[in-house]
Amino acid sequence: MDLWFAPKKGFRHTAAGKEVEMKRKGRKGFLKKLFKYRVFLLMLLPSFIYMLVFHYYPMTGVVMAFKKYSYAGGIWGSPWNGLENFRFFFLSGQAGTVIRNTVLYNIMFIFVGTAFQIAVAVFLTEIHNKKFRKVSQSMMFLPYFISWVIVGVMAFNIFSSDYGILNRLIVALGGEKFPFYTTPQVWPFIILFFNIWKGVGYGSVMYLAAIMGVDTSIYEAAAIDGANVFQRIFKVTIPSIMPTIIILFLMSIGGIFKGNFDMFYNLVGTNGLLYNYTDVIDTLAFRALISSNDFGMSAAIGLFQSVLCFVTVLAANKLVSLYDKDYTLF
Repeated sequence: MDLWFAPKKGFRHTAAGKEVEMKRKGRKGFLKKLFKYRVFLLMLLPSFIYMLVFHYYPMTGVVMAFKKYSYAGGIWGSPWNGLENFRFFFLSGQAGTVIRNTVLYNIMFIFVGTAFQIAVAVFLTEIHNKKFRKVSQSMMFLPYFISWVIVGVMAFNIFSSDYGILNRLIVALGGEKFPFYTTPQVWPFIILFFNIWKGVGYGSVMYLAAIMGVDTSIYEAAAIDGANVFQRIFKVTIPSIMPTIIILFLMSIGGIFKGNFDMFYNLVGTNGLLYNYTDVIDTLAFRALISSNDFGMSAAIGLFQSVLCFVTVLAANKLVSLYDKDYTLF
């Protein structure tokens, strides 16, 4: 007879018997917890179904990267073509450019953006006037809620040769109009500016929360020792929030091969003159889908991008673990 249902005499005192008994108790404990928290689990069920249907099930569409997609066959009925979609992407002559642009832009966003976010968080904590602090924080938050479509319109009204405020000001001061939309070299700085302007308020929230969690007695001790404001910032604040900085840095590294499609598309649009300096992986995949209806190549680009992001996260996490395991994500 099966030992699970009818253990032999003295079986429970053996090592195998104890293991079986522990498994039985573990299952009973798990079922008891399910029953105990049944209400909370039912409340969680809609979110679980939502994640399953809209986040995990669509991942099965990754097979399109290895198929020659056709409307008649659909995702599952289209014929397989192996790595042909990846081959087409790398032989198109644009792979190197978009990968370079995506990585360099994200490196710029991570380092410059992080520096501004930390500076804003420190600035807000050092303001002692509560009303001014609230107004300043609200004003910094406001750009985050503005759509990139609106930001693109704002950029056009600033940099347009015919209607731009900046060119009108240059002409009024006796200068000549500067062709921003035909000069690709200036656009990395323009894109960096709008990225920081739009995200610095929201991005500073985590650092602000981390600073608020620092023990005030440390600041009091530093002030008693004669430390000025800058010394307190660099000797107390920054080291205290270093775990938060590293964790957010690792999370940012995970998206280093992801371009902000909304930002690049709405600021640059379909201006081919700027592609060498502004084209990223996401915009290339979008054009491949829209101009040629090549679903397979778009899926291949997306899969390649995701794999690169995954490998980057693992590598960055490993490097951080060599420095301090307490700062790693996993």
